[in-house]
Amino acid sequence: MRPLNWLRRDKPRKADPAPSRWAWRLERWMLTPSIRLALRAGIPFALAFGAVTGWFSVEENRMMVLDTIAELRASVEQRPEFMVNVMAVEGAGPEVAADIRDIMPFDLPTSSFDLDLEQLRDTIEGLDPVAEASLRIRSGGVLEVDVTERTPVAVWRTYEQLTLIDAGGAHVAEIPTRLARPDLPLIAGDGADKHVPEALALIQAADPLGDRMRGLVRIGERRWDVVLDRDQRILLPEEGALQALERVIALDEAQDLLARDIARVDMRLGDRPTVQMNEAATQAWWQIRAPAGAVTQAGDEQ
Repeated sequence: MRPLNWLRRDKPRKADPAPSRWAWRLERWMLTPSIRLALRAGIPFALAFGAVTGWFSVEENRMMVLDTIAELRASVEQRPEFMVNVMAVEGAGPEVAADIRDIMPFDLPTSSFDLDLEQLRDTIEGLDPVAEASLRIRSGGVLEVDVTERTPVAVWRTYEQLTLIDAGGAHVAEIPTRLARPDLPLIAGDGADKHVPEALALIQAADPLGDRMRGLVRIGERRWDVVLDRDQRILLPEEGALQALERVIALDEAQDLLARDIARVDMRLGDRPTVQMNEAATQAWWQIRAPAGAVTQAGDEQ
């Protein structure tokens, strides 16, 4: 009697439907999201990029593309509706308007695409007489420049020149002589332009002096001297200069202080004002105080 296992040997085996280990790993790897994205987008992009790079590596191709872009841009920028044909300057005098036109770094007509309005505004505001400027392009190809000029309030004298300055101390323009602006007060000295508000307050307080006042001088960039006619000066302190000047004016109105033969009124020490007589008054004073014999002897020696 045959054993039963002979039936198993004679029966044909079926193929195993499961994939092999390497096939299974390959399928799992292909199902990875990053690999799928690389196959669907990365490889086509790399091929396209390589093709475009190879085409642009030829100089003739690059020049052809650049020339085409330049022609397209020029055809748009040079259209009549984008051209600026006229520049209008508003709010400026003839001289300032002429200076603005001279410093413009372009010739009309020009395309509005070639104008940097921010840079042009900074250039115009760099002019001394200009406080503020605004630019805009109006319809019809007009570049409108609105200018706010500085208003001079004083003449500043330096060793080199006479300069008009505004209330903030900014330079407005140079003048050849003092007679060019006799209507403005005169200030002098180093650093005077940095203290214009204080100078204007002192000038206003000195109105009772009338035409006697010649101007203010900044001394050592610390304090002011009020200069009057007849070579008289009022020396003001660093602090409380306005109050010190008002005290001198009050004394002048009460006792005609400045009408006397004095050269200096020193108010630098508020609690001890000092009056200095001029040379002629000083000599007369010494002659009055000197004994008669001394005066006669001095006259004989002369």
